[in-house]
Amino acid sequence: MGIKQFIFGEGEGYDYGALCMPSLPWKKNRQPMRFYPLEEPLPLLLSLVMGLQHAFAMVGGLITPPYVVAKFAIDSFPFAKVDLQQYFIVAALITSGICTIINVVKVEIPFTKKIFGKRLYIGSGLLSVMGTSFTFLPIYEIAIASMKADGISGEAAFGKMLGTSMVCAILEICFSLMPGKYIRKVFPPVVCAVSVTLIGIALTGTGMKYWGGGVVCAEMGWKEHVQVRDSVGFGMPVSNVPSPICSGSAKVALPYGSTEYIALGFSVLAFLVVIELFGSTFMKNCNVILALLFGYFVAGVSNYEGLPYVDTSKIEDAPAVNFLWTQWFGIGIYGPAIIPMLIAYIVTTVETIGDVTATHEVSQLKTGDKEYTRRIQGSLMADAICSILASLFTSMPNTTFSQNNGVIAMTKCASRRAGIATGFWLIIMGIFSKIAGIITSIPDCVIGGMTIFLFCNVLISGITLFGELNLKSRRIRFISVMSMCVGVGVTVWPYAFLDMRASPYTAKFWECSDCSETLKGLRNAVSIFLSTGYCIGSVLAILLNAILPDDPEEPVIEGNVRWSAIGQKSTYFANKDVEGEEEEEEEGDVSKRGTVDEEAGSADNSGDVEIPAADEQLA
Repeated sequence: MGIKQFIFGEGEGYDYGALCMPSLPWKKNRQPMRFYPLEEPLPLLLSLVMGLQHAFAMVGGLITPPYVVAKFAIDSFPFAKVDLQQYFIVAALITSGICTIINVVKVEIPFTKKIFGKRLYIGSGLLSVMGTSFTFLPIYEIAIASMKADGISGEAAFGKMLGTSMVCAILEICFSLMPGKYIRKVFPPVVCAVSVTLIGIALTGTGMKYWGGGVVCAEMGWKEHVQVRDSVGFGMPVSNVPSPICSGSAKVALPYGSTEYIALGFSVLAFLVVIELFGSTFMKNCNVILALLFGYFVAGVSNYEGLPYVDTSKIEDAPAVNFLWTQWFGIGIYGPAIIPMLIAYIVTTVETIGDVTATHEVSQLKTGDKEYTRRIQGSLMADAICSILASLFTSMPNTTFSQNNGVIAMTKCASRRAGIATGFWLIIMGIFSKIAGIITSIPDCVIGGMTIFLFCNVLISGITLFGELNLKSRRIRFISVMSMCVGVGVTVWPYAFLDMRASPYTAKFWECSDCSETLKGLRNAVSIFLSTGYCIGSVLAILLNAILPDDPEEPVIEGNVRWSAIGQKSTYFANKDVEGEEEEEEEGDVSKRGTVDEEAGSADNSGDVEIPAADEQLA
């Protein structure tokens, strides 16, 4: 193989122009793109280009959970720990890059053939990328807030959550060792649909908080009410912090939902529409990050009464190069978060099974065979091992990402070489931490315009899973309604069980301000579980699926109904396509249709169903 072939490839299959050519909306007769299968030996340049698209498609999603935890959970108003926020992004990028390479390569675990009677792997061997999981975001936020209310620093609280994540990841290791048929039995499609949908609902609401100016000021919006405004103070500075004033845009501080914030966030959504209409294949695959950069540009050239929306000092203060462990938080255990974390790992197990199935489909691979089962096992093991590594790398748990399946479908590239290149790009982005400085300088409202679109993709994935269910089944419908009614209810209004911000142990469900530390821990565990919609909803779905019997078989009435018995002159059609049958009848083929009068004349036809006459029924 020559250098040119190694870098560029040879043949008509490597058409770089098709990737970058803008598209014309409503154009017909478009040329189909070539499909690159799993084992396609992509040349270096195309591998890097395809990998960069996957990295762009996932970077917005994987940096959001750690950024939110660092800024809004660990740090607090006035969000002065910029170096902490930047480090969290660096750690997430490097960790996700390493875990993606492990998952794509698929590493065999030694001696498993002798111990378990079968070979076990870490990784799926597919173009299946890994990133920081959204599933754990609400638990981290709530648990860290609970520990801070008890006087624990935000950094120490995060260290306790890292240790809790490592311990709870053992559950997913156990799932990966289960035979495939038992995994599918415990986590059927209805459980997958409920879990993913509830996660999407919760995250979409969070995205709306960012869009209006920020999470903290959104949750303190009640202070703007005219009945309490004069009592709690308003403006800068306020009498009580946290306040409904959003300060996540450099020196601009406006109330939540201000027109300026909404407009900046909307610029991201508007550019997404433009890309969808006119963008090339490359642009459509990385539309989220491009739209975010456009919103960032709009914010950069705008100002509010001379004050900038973008704080460039965050970029200037960021080190040129960074790496893991430049900050350390310790490793501990937070007991109240164990049950919610275990449930979150159950949810990620469900998600991963669905993601690997979707990757198989878009990669044009079979599902249901032995290789598919091995890849499910490898993916679950990779989720668990990489989540443990992520804690050691001072990052949040990692899991298989689903949005990259769309990139495979759009680019027609399922080669694992592109997956390895994706991991390479993520590590490079993390090491050169000026990139993290740029991300942390983006106003919260612009981040919100991106995240609400990104998060709603999770919701749509859940709705798609529901569409594949047999909702005519009373059992499936009951499980769905019961789990969703509770899950959606506490997602929309968690304060039936959850303390309001800056008001610990005051929820009327279980007031516990004077409780012992042990009882407070138990109370926090119950509160987190009941107020996290996808936790309680997923558990309900699993339990109901386990105890409810299958639907009874409905009796099938065979034969023809004698409508003439009730005084109606009608025709029975055996075929639903009425128009097609009428055409056949005109041609003389009446074998598939018979009139009621003809059937009524066959008195000795044992297949007929006698319906009492209307007069007899009234009598």
